[in-house]
Amino acid sequence: MDYSWLLTAAFLVFLMQAGFLCLESGKIRSKNSINVAAKNITDFIISTIMFWLFGFALMFGDSYYGLWGTSHFLFGEHNSAYEISFFIFQLMFCGTAATLMSGAVAERMTFRGYLWVTVILSGLIYPLTGHWAWAGAFNHNNAGWLQQLGFIDFAGSTVVHSVGGAVALAAIMIIGPRIGRFDSESPLPVGNNLPMSALGTLLIWLGWFGFNGGSTLLFNDQVPVIILNTCLAAVWGGVVSSICHYYFHRYIDVTFILNGILAGLVAVTANCHAVSPAQSAVIGMVAGVILYAGTLLMEKLKLDDALGVIPTHLFAGIWGTVAVALFGDLTILDTGLTRTEQLSVQLLGILAINVCSFVLGYALLKLINRFVALRVSAENEMQGMNISEHRASTELIDLLGSMSKQQHDGNFVESVPVEPFTEVGQIAQQYNQVIDRVKAEISQRDDAINSFRASEKRKSAILNSSMDSIVSIDLNGHILEFNPSAEKMFGYLKHQVKGLNFIELFVQPSEQKNIRDSLSHKFSASQGLLRNRRNSIHLCRSSGDIFPAEITITGAELGGELRNEFTFHVRDVTRQLKLQDKLKNMAYSDPLTGLYNRTYLIDRLNRIIQLPPAPDTMLAVFFMDLDRFKKINDTLGHNAGDDLLKEVATRLSRVTRQTDVIARWGGDEFVILIEQGVNEEFVVNKANDILAAMREPVELDGREISIPTSIGIALSAVDKTQAGQLVQQADIAMYHAKQSGRDNYQLFKQEMANQSAREFNFEQEMRHALQADQQISVVYQPKVDHHRQIVGLEALIRWTHPIEGVISPAEFIPLAEQSNLILSIGEKVIELVLAQMQHWQNSQLAEIPVSINLSGKQLISNTLLPFIRGVLEKYQIDGNRLEFEITEGVLVTDIEQCIRAMAELKALGIQISIDDFGTGYSSLNYLKRLPIDILKIDRSFVDECASIVEDGQICATIINLAKNLELAVVAEGVETPQQLQFLIEKGCTVFQGFYFYKPLSAQQIEQLLPLQQ
Repeated sequence: MDYSWLLTAAFLVFLMQAGFLCLESGKIRSKNSINVAAKNITDFIISTIMFWLFGFALMFGDSYYGLWGTSHFLFGEHNSAYEISFFIFQLMFCGTAATLMSGAVAERMTFRGYLWVTVILSGLIYPLTGHWAWAGAFNHNNAGWLQQLGFIDFAGSTVVHSVGGAVALAAIMIIGPRIGRFDSESPLPVGNNLPMSALGTLLIWLGWFGFNGGSTLLFNDQVPVIILNTCLAAVWGGVVSSICHYYFHRYIDVTFILNGILAGLVAVTANCHAVSPAQSAVIGMVAGVILYAGTLLMEKLKLDDALGVIPTHLFAGIWGTVAVALFGDLTILDTGLTRTEQLSVQLLGILAINVCSFVLGYALLKLINRFVALRVSAENEMQGMNISEHRASTELIDLLGSMSKQQHDGNFVESVPVEPFTEVGQIAQQYNQVIDRVKAEISQRDDAINSFRASEKRKSAILNSSMDSIVSIDLNGHILEFNPSAEKMFGYLKHQVKGLNFIELFVQPSEQKNIRDSLSHKFSASQGLLRNRRNSIHLCRSSGDIFPAEITITGAELGGELRNEFTFHVRDVTRQLKLQDKLKNMAYSDPLTGLYNRTYLIDRLNRIIQLPPAPDTMLAVFFMDLDRFKKINDTLGHNAGDDLLKEVATRLSRVTRQTDVIARWGGDEFVILIEQGVNEEFVVNKANDILAAMREPVELDGREISIPTSIGIALSAVDKTQAGQLVQQADIAMYHAKQSGRDNYQLFKQEMANQSAREFNFEQEMRHALQADQQISVVYQPKVDHHRQIVGLEALIRWTHPIEGVISPAEFIPLAEQSNLILSIGEKVIELVLAQMQHWQNSQLAEIPVSINLSGKQLISNTLLPFIRGVLEKYQIDGNRLEFEITEGVLVTDIEQCIRAMAELKALGIQISIDDFGTGYSSLNYLKRLPIDILKIDRSFVDECASIVEDGQICATIINLAKNLELAVVAEGVETPQQLQFLIEKGCTVFQGFYFYKPLSAQQIEQLLPLQQ
């Protein structure tokens, strides 16, 4: 049947009606969603009636000079099945043109006015302009005037979408913007259900395949590419419009994704039959940009298009019709025009159709507006058109009404009705819980008032029995309460001071103004006394004596007269301060030298760092250690050593300033903190002064000795350091001074710390790991053949740090290489592997060869061969079950020694493989001399071997090289079936990688190994 495709396409286009309904009702506010849905249903009904009565006749009837049709009214009674199918297909187009305007005028156009607009659009404007461009589609000898000129609009970028957009533009210019759209800083809410709008867009997208694909009128070879072009334009329209919005606003707006998709669909509709997929993508991209720019233009002109219909359909439709001439295949267009002539005809058609649609639409809508109001009243717009137009309430409106009634009546006893299983019902339920809580709070308040009255009786007893002095004052400072402890502390009786001013009586004159300011700010200012914290102050007794006191202030507001009261809890802290001074002196002094100790120095340094620094303020810390002090103690005795330390303290005091802090750090270590006038030149001069002073001879126990000293100096900006860090840096610099020959100074440099940390921490932790149980372990990654049978294992070291967890070999092996630890680590791994192989052997499991990685140092060490012989004999393992992997880079160090070492290993039956082949050493002259058995292709070549020609050629070359040298070859890092297939085709036989197995524990390997035959 030659009309089956037309009917199928018509059904798909009909889905667009459902899509527009979902899209529009989801993107407007919920108070208008029912109205929009009603308009979408009704405009399709009216457009169907209009198109059947006379719209089809005007559009496709016998042409009157190419201007309008004059036949086929009341279509369908005497027409063929194909003609009726054609009518149904075109009817869906008419419905689409009519429904476009609904989104633009949403939330403010009356329902009756909208029906009149639908009648005009579907019964007059759309058929008239459609006749100009499409009349010949029904009868080839009946072309409209634009069609006769060669105008092409394949599926209606202009005829359907620009027509609908032009009438929508006329409508919004007449009815004006929504209330608050352009006269408020807060934008109107965008949508009440964006997921539904997204669903609508997908339905429209699906329907568009029929929209464009059905325009061939028959299912032919053009249909698949038309659908592909349609899809590509939609995708790129959505992507580009989203990118435009993200570029300027830095977030993804779902609205621009949806409208961008539609703009791409609209733009490709006119040309989808005559352009390539790549051109369709470009057309969609440009449509995305036009949509974004058009949306900004509409906002700048203050034209309120609620759903972006005009940029999406009018502007993108114009672009799509122009793109016919710019991109269309002229042989497919078959108009006989050159590209320039085609462009002229396209522009003429766009101008004629859009001017006719806008002018005719504007004039008729103006006329209708005189008799039928096109816009709802402001009150109805604010109320929502669901209610004002259709008397259709919602759960939310009912809830707001119930809450308003409660507010008006002042009755919060009864709960509001709860609509179950809805979001509004959940809100109502939560509101009822709030009301219940309010009632409970009122009840608790009454209970609290009764409790307060009882507590007032207890208050007097507490005041009278408190050991602290308690004084209450008002906002003017007048004394309200004065308990017995206060009477003893201040020397006044309560009746003598009540009503007098506390500040004038007990605060020193020099501090009275400051305390009054604090009181005026209710003790909440940044200076003076503060509420709810301990404040230190000096107060006066009746005798005139001054004593240190600690005051804690609390405040309360009393309900009746709203008077402010403040309660002072006052303690005499004279004894505590004396004790603190004594303890502080003991805690901060060195009993031997009289200098400050380590505790004071760190405390002082922390206080300096915490204060706001002056610009470019620097600190300097000198860390000094007396060279060979232990020898003096051992030779002359500890008393002489103590005398020497006191002499050092004297000399340091002599060469420093009073503002500098000198501290004995401990033993024979001293630290000087300098905080004024610090720069590099100053500290260098100061270091030389100290060294000169220390070099002067000192007489101890009848002997003259000097005091050589090593000094480390750390400099730092005050706001860029920490106390411990600065002292540590000076200590590190002192250590380097000792390493540099002693009796000198060194300025700290960051590489000193890096070197010390790396050499110490990693070396110590790795040494401990070698001695600890279960920190160093081995996992095994299987090697398989092309049948996935395991033919070997590679042993891989793992370090499980007790704090940091598993540490990658890439982190600790390079550091171990820098010391002799790599030899111990290598031996540890070999021992663990051979012990495991013996266990598998005793368990009667298949004897699979295991490969172990050797470092360069280990290969050329004198201990390797004796060790290997010993462990092979110890665990009774044949050498032919063992394989050592050596990286190419190892061979660069001493090729001749490497060859000798490998030959000795081969003599034990051990196989040698070159790991990471192709990335390092590449001399074929030496390669043929090496006693090796296996080449391992580096994973960097395997990664892209199936997709990058160069990597594939490298892999193939290595495989051929191995065959020519009669070596086995292993591909490591195989992760995809494409890599495996490529390597098999090139002749590789052994594979290793995550595609087969990740590194496994020994227990997991046991599950994979078969029993011995």
